[in-house]
Amino acid sequence: MLDIAVLRETPWPEGEWEERATRAATAAIGQTPYGEWLDTRANIEIAVRLTSDFEVHQLNRQYRDKDKSTNVLSFPMIQPDLLESVTANSDDGEVLLGDIVLAHGVCEAEASERDVSVADHASHLIVHGVLHLLGYDHMGDAEAEAMEAMEQAAMARLGLHDPYPVRED
Repeated sequence: MLDIAVLRETPWPEGEWEERATRAATAAIGQTPYGEWLDTRANIEIAVRLTSDFEVHQLNRQYRDKDKSTNVLSFPMIQPDLLESVTANSDDGEVLLGDIVLAHGVCEAEASERDVSVADHASHLIVHGVLHLLGYDHMGDAEAEAMEAMEQAAMARLGLHDPYPVRED
């Protein structure tokens, strides 16, 4: 079972954020070998924080040594090499997968550039963040292509925009 807790802070508008985050996380996990977790008795927990650019800037500086804001940060609570046995080894049936933090201003600007709603872009960033929690990354070309393909499939499952459309120059 998947349990998503969303903390919405100013300047994020009110909305159906928990439902949206749950759908996005479910779609992301469903694109990975961990899809079976969606049917397990273990309670897989993810926290999503919708906050300001300032807060994300502070977190980015503190944890990634980057002195700027970014669209999404992911803080996994489980080492990638332990993910396969995580539900079997949970003592109490609860697994805290990690935290995802989204910056409102960056998300809003990117949504405008892509001509999509802030809520739809936030869904993409949650999909992206969940994949990071599961150990996926985009540091090399092959990793980036694999992660982007999972993001595209998850977004298609949600009936939302392709976050990486082919652009003709």
